[in-house]
Amino acid sequence: MFTTLPNLLTLSRILAVPLVVATFYLPGPTARWVACALFTVAGITDWLDGHFARRWQQHSELGRFLDPIADKLLVSAALFMLTATDRMSQPTMLPALIILMREILVSGLREHLAGIRVGVPVSRLAKWKTGIQMVAIGVLLVGDAGPSEIPVRYIGEFMLWIAALLTLVTGYDYLRAGLSHMDATPTPRPAPPPPAAEPRRVT
Repeated sequence: MFTTLPNLLTLSRILAVPLVVATFYLPGPTARWVACALFTVAGITDWLDGHFARRWQQHSELGRFLDPIADKLLVSAALFMLTATDRMSQPTMLPALIILMREILVSGLREHLAGIRVGVPVSRLAKWKTGIQMVAIGVLLVGDAGPSEIPVRYIGEFMLWIAALLTLVTGYDYLRAGLSHMDATPTPRPAPPPPAAEPRRVT
């Protein structure tokens, strides 16, 4: 399973997390552009691994397990470092917090629904939210290192607010869809067949 291309792409997204974090400790504007490039490439792999998994029928339990974890690690680490290094204004910390809280809520909801064997499909609006969110974080990673005539940081913060609003809408949709299954009980597993009786020896 570790050698299939979709899973390798997912693993590369996880490996990109410490690299993105390391750029925050490097001086100069080049490090910010490198962080943006790493984050952008990692974000593209999020689309590619699903595309190749569907095209080549390489779905696996490992991929289903790692894919959402890789996304949340990448986004959470980037938002945490942007906040810790004061690359966002204090009001913009609110949409970052909303995004992180929604990720935790949806993860817990999906885990509960998986226990009762209920799947929640990703909506089109959620995909738009993810796209805007990834672009916003990439722009914020560049921040003040961008062209002086373009308010790069304010553009990134504005897009993050839009992503947070979409986060509230999609988070509510997921929660509403999951509430109808909260009273469901897990599907009982069939009991294992009794062991076959040993034939009696005739003496």
